[in-house]
Amino acid sequence: MSTFKFPVINPLLHSELRLKIMVALDSLESADFVYLCKITGSTRGNLSVQIKTLHEAGYIEVSKTGFGPLSHTVCRITLKGHEALHAYEEGLRRLFNEKVPEMESRQEIG
Repeated sequence: MSTFKFPVINPLLHSELRLKIMVALDSLESADFVYLCKITGSTRGNLSVQIKTLHEAGYIEVSKTGFGPLSHTVCRITLKGHEALHAYEEGLRRLFNEKVPEMESRQEIG
């Protein structure tokens, strides 16, 4: 019987918006909330929820200054986030490049 298994794809990064945030932060030193909102095409509310999720996972650092409408939020990817993103990328490459073995005959399986 085959021991083939699909690579594990990180479900936290498999969300389109979270992936966009991580890719942006991986290529920038940091990015503020307004910029991330603009480049991802997200609503402020959805972006806020996804940033919180990534922060709680330890994938990004979030720093806030000011209060209310004068607040400024800046995000930065962590080493853990960088490693998770590149493992996710490698998992996708393997998923698309590895060949699934031919199905074995029923007699060989049972």
